[in-house]
Amino acid sequence: MSLEDFSNRLSKSARHWRKWARRRGIECFRLYDRDIPEFAFAVDLYGARAHLQVYERGEADAVQGEARLDSVHDAVAQALELPREAVVAKVRARRHAGEQHEKTGVRGEDFVVNEGGHRFMVNLNAYLDTGLFLDHRNTRAMVAAEAQGRRFLNLFCYTGSFTVYAAAAGAVSSVSVDLSNTYLDWAGRNLALNAIDQRRHLLERADVLRWLEAAAETGRQFDLIVLDPPAFSTSKAMAGVLDVQRDHSTLLSQCAQLLAPGGAIYFSTNLRSFKPAPFPSALTGEEISARSVPEDFRNRRIHRCWRLVKP
Repeated sequence: MSLEDFSNRLSKSARHWRKWARRRGIECFRLYDRDIPEFAFAVDLYGARAHLQVYERGEADAVQGEARLDSVHDAVAQALELPREAVVAKVRARRHAGEQHEKTGVRGEDFVVNEGGHRFMVNLNAYLDTGLFLDHRNTRAMVAAEAQGRRFLNLFCYTGSFTVYAAAAGAVSSVSVDLSNTYLDWAGRNLALNAIDQRRHLLERADVLRWLEAAAETGRQFDLIVLDPPAFSTSKAMAGVLDVQRDHSTLLSQCAQLLAPGGAIYFSTNLRSFKPAPFPSALTGEEISARSVPEDFRNRRIHRCWRLVKP
């Protein structure tokens, strides 16, 4: 397959998904995800800008990726009819512990996009991730559908997109927990963008494992919880390394203690090799990945997601 084949495929895909997105009031969506094996890239549209990612699979692939990136960058701009400077290109290496939101060394520009009637601040340059995980668009809508009148808890909240959806849908209160001041500040800007009262919707900086222990000791209760931890994470402020495969049972047991009867937990992970242990006996539920992964994602294994309830 040639670069021209890739460009033609992307152009055709863009025509289809742009129409699809306009009907749904979505500005951010996936256009291309390694559709042609020889072109192992992902292309996402964020309003009038595009995010191009080259997936690095090894040392030889890294060299080839860097060499091809410039020509692919041009091809993406041409296929999407965008100025070249409106397309941000990155080589995305395999991640290791602590790298889930690594800085790129480029400052970039913050700008606002719309999704589902909500506004979010994104930055395509500054970090490997953009500030809005597009693969959880459906999950955010699911959370919003049952948030009215509920007390909401968002763990590993990142930039607070789940909180925006829940608060806008009528959650009576929320707590969003993350260890990063950078992302809590970003979450605060997202709440402000959507005119959400931060006296009722709180942002708390903490190691989530420690926070859950303290919350259980004080008897805090929530009706709706989102638990979307990184696959691996480490920090000087943490007690140790978080490993979602090893630690998910503990995290879910702690969440179950905080969950009011009739409440629900949305638990998700993007760890490809993840094998769920038996969930806590206090919870029942099902895997909802087939519904939570949006239709614009050809990769149906981009994440796995469960909805668990406490009878």
